[in-house]
This record gives sequence, structure tokens and C-alpha cells, in this order.
Amino acid sequence: MAKNSTLLNKKKEKKVKPMWRELLETVVSAGIIAFIIITFIGQVTVVKGASMEDTLFNRERLICNKISYRFSEPQHGDIVIFKPPIDQNHNYIKRLIAVEGDKVKIVDGTVYLNGEKLEESYIIHHSFETMPEITIPENSFFVLGDNRNNSSDSRFWGFVPRKNLIGKASVVFWPINKIRIP
Repeated sequence: MAKNSTLLNKKKEKKVKPMWRELLETVVSAGIIAFIIITFIGQVTVVKGASMEDTLFNRERLICNKISYRFSEPQHGDIVIFKPPIDQNHNYIKRLIAVEGDKVKIVDGTVYLNGEKLEESYIIHHSFETMPEITIPENSFFVLGDNRNNSSDSRFWGFVPRKNLIGKASVVFWPINKIRIP
């Protein structure tokens, strides 16, 4: 009987891991979770410049949702993060104006999408350029900055290939007093 009692007590005893091992397991787990999130789900993006004012401002930080376009198509008006065809070393942030098959033209700063005037309530400073009608090719997008007078976008360097699309702007989280969905 004493023998059985000793065995039961040993089974009840927990093996206590050393504190350094608990800390190491926590750090490794957090690193793996962060890697998965950054690689497949989202990433932090910093706004650089004034091309998206008055929607996004220089040095604001936002979360780029990288998974949404795996399950749905980009939509007109989405704010997208992508690698432009002119500079693969930097990410750009612009508004998606047209998708493949769409026809877009600009007349005295007014954008026409498939023959209809595009209502752009987010535009504060209108530009006055004119661009002849173009058709967006397959697997491509046409993007413009909201601050048209201060934006390097599809008017100047052409279409964004689908493969260059990183994700959709989901939420501005910094500065903390300006948290919002763009």
C-alpha cells in the first residue's frame, strides 16, 4: 500500500520548468506568431509623403491587410499598398480607381470611369490635367493619389500589375489620437 501511495504522489508532482525555458518558449512562440501575421495576414505600413492627403498624412502608420485580396477582388475606391512598376524597392499607397477592363479618362482634372463621372468626395485639391481614355489591361490596376497635385501615380508610370499588390489599408493606428479606418 505504501508503494502505491508513493507512485500516486510522484504522478501528482508537476515537473516545474526553469524560468529561462518558460521565457524562451514564450519569446519563440511570439516570434512565430508575429512572423505568420506579418508574412500572411498583415503588416505595418508607414505613410511617406503627401500624395494621399487629406485621407492619409505623412508619417501615419497603418495596418495593411494582406489576406483580404486572397479571398476577394480589389474594389474601386480601395486604398491599396503595392510595389509600383517604377520602384520595386519601396511600397506606395494610392486609391484604386480602375480594374482590368475598365476605361478611364481625365478631363480638366475630373476622372471618368467607364463613361461616368467619378464622384470623389475625398479630393480636396483638384488638378486640371487631361488624360485620354485608356483601357485597363488584364491583371492590372489604375491608381491615383488623393492629392493629385502632389502624387506620382498611374498617370505618370502606368498600370500596377496584380502581382505587385500587397494589400488593402485597413486601419490607421498612429498617431494614437487619429485612429480610424481610412
